[in-house]
Amino acid sequence: MITEEEAKLPPPKGAIAADQRGIFRGPKVEFVSPTDAVSSPLRLQLKFESFGGAKINLESIKVTLLRSPNVDLTARVKPFIQADGINMQDAELPPGEYTVRVDIKDSDGRPGTSIFTLKVTPK
Repeated sequence: MITEEEAKLPPPKGAIAADQRGIFRGPKVEFVSPTDAVSSPLRLQLKFESFGGAKINLESIKVTLLRSPNVDLTARVKPFIQADGINMQDAELPPGEYTVRVDIKDSDGRPGTSIFTLKVTPK
C-alpha cells in the first residue's frame, strides 16, 4: 500500500484539521482497524455511513497519505472499496507512523472526511 520511498517522505508541516463539530449530514468514515500498533501486512478496515437516504458515491472516494508532498493511494485501495467501506486484508507498509486521510461524498454531494494514523512496527 505504501512504498519504502513514500515512507521516507517528511510528514506534512502545520496542523491537520480532523475534528468536525455541530450538525453534520455528510457521510461518515469510521476507522475500524488496526486499533493498535501492528506489523505488516495488516488488515485495514474502514466503515462508511450515509444519512438521510443518500448513498455513498464510490467514485468520489479518495485516500491520501499525508506527507510532503502528499501521496494519492486511491488506485491502490480501489479494488478493496465496497459500498459499506474498505476492507483490505493484507496491506503492506514499511515500519513507521502514517497519517492517512479518506475523503468521500454521498449521492447528494455532501462531503465527509476522516483522518487516522497507522502505526506499523518492525516484524
